[in-house]
Amino acid sequence: MVKYLRRRTNSLLVLVKTGSIMTQMRKKGRLEVVCGSMFSGKTEELMRRVKRAEYARQNVLTLKHQLDQRKSHTRLVSHGGIEHAALPIQDNQAAFKQILELAMPPINVVGIDEIQFFPHGIIEVITQLVDRGNRVIVAGLDLDFRGEPFGIMPALLSIADEVLKLKAICVLCGSDAHHTQRLINGAPASYHDPIILVGAEEYYEARCRDCFQIDTPALIQPALHQAAL
Repeated sequence: MVKYLRRRTNSLLVLVKTGSIMTQMRKKGRLEVVCGSMFSGKTEELMRRVKRAEYARQNVLTLKHQLDQRKSHTRLVSHGGIEHAALPIQDNQAAFKQILELAMPPINVVGIDEIQFFPHGIIEVITQLVDRGNRVIVAGLDLDFRGEPFGIMPALLSIADEVLKLKAICVLCGSDAHHTQRLINGAPASYHDPIILVGAEEYYEARCRDCFQIDTPALIQPALHQAAL
């Protein structure tokens, strides 16, 4: 028979008694996913949550994919100019091991920006972090420029404890926008262009469903199937 002895909601450890044996059960963490199109405020929301954790005197590790060097290599920088220090991380096994090591106690919270750029292996890292008690906050694009689910995002959305989908404003009509329109020389990019092209206003606009343009309809089901493999 298990006898409940004490529970502290702000602690990672819960004490229980099984017969005459005292054991410790580790309280698990949580995964929060912030998603949306470009210019929807994802990075700002990530930084807001990270800063609140810091104000609460929690120990925070903030990371970003090393591909994102648009405004700074070692800082998160929102389109509105808000900044926060961040460690650039590559997407290989050595980097994943480094994340697990850096996030050891006393780290409580791990924030990761541009999560859509990481390969499927990052999901195992995130799961391990949550299982050992970390609060993990990730931000990224849910759709690529073709209007299809972006990489690992469908899997992260399905296992998240909390999902926040932000919307931008369509630059053409002013409606809510959840598409990211890629423009090359002022014209909509081809469906067959490379998925990843790092940039900001020089390549991308926020568009609503009606104003979004692509020369080939999005293949939603194959994209979801590929992300699950």
